[in-house]
Amino acid sequence: MYFLGNASTRRVQLDAWSQTVQGIAEFIEVAIHTILYVRQIYPVDLFVRRKKYNTPVFQSRHPALNEYISGAVGALAEELATGSVDKIAVVVKNQDDVALERFIFAVQNMINVDPYNKDISVEGAIAPSSLGQYLRSFLVKLNMIEAQLGQLDSCGELSFAIVLELHDNKAPATSYGEDRDPPPWVPALTPHTTAGAADTAELHMVRAVDTGIINLSLAVQESAEKLKLGREDPKGKGRVSS
Repeated sequence: MYFLGNASTRRVQLDAWSQTVQGIAEFIEVAIHTILYVRQIYPVDLFVRRKKYNTPVFQSRHPALNEYISGAVGALAEELATGSVDKIAVVVKNQDDVALERFIFAVQNMINVDPYNKDISVEGAIAPSSLGQYLRSFLVKLNMIEAQLGQLDSCGELSFAIVLELHDNKAPATSYGEDRDPPPWVPALTPHTTAGAADTAELHMVRAVDTGIINLSLAVQESAEKLKLGREDPKGKGRVSS
C-alpha cells in the first residue's frame, strides 16, 4: 500500500468535508471511464482523449453510457456524504455475468461531521484544492494496469457493474426511492461483491491516499474464474505472467 506524501499541517475549514466528498466522487467518475477504456469493455473508438489532473484520460462519448455513469456517481456522492460507504467496486464481468475483475475503491471516514456544524477545523488535512495532484497518480497507475493484469481477449463479451458496499447495518438513503423510478441502487448479486470473491482470487494494490478527511485506496482483484481461464487459454491471453 502506498500513501502519497504528507498532509499539510494547515487547518482546513469543515466545509472541506463536502469539497473532499465531491472531489472523490468526481475522481471515481473519471476512474470508471478509464477502467472501461483500459480493460476494453467497449470499443476504443467509443472514447475520446481528455485531460484531468494534468494527465491524459479517456472519456466515453456515448450519451446513454455517460448518463448511467453520471447518475450512479451522483447517487454515490450522496452516500459518501452520509459516511456509510465502505467500498465501491467496478465489476468487469463476462456474458455469463461472472465477475472477472473487481476494481475496489475503499473509503475510510476520518472524522464525523454534523451537517449543521461549519465552524470546526480539521488539523493536518489535505486541502481540497491540492487533492487533484494526489489523485493523478491513481490514474497514471490505472492507465498502465494492463501490463499487470493482461488482456481479456479470451473472456468473451464483457460488461460491467457498479457495486456499492456499505458498513454493517447501513442501507442506501431512503430518499432515493421516494422520487426516483427506478431507485439507483438495487441489491447486488453476491458473487459480484468483494465478500463473494473466492479465496483463490488475487488482490493487487494500485494506490492509496490519506487526506485526513476521507482516506481512499484502490485495489484490483482478479477473480478465481479469470485466473482459471488464463491457465486454460493455451495462448496465455487471459493474463500476463509476472
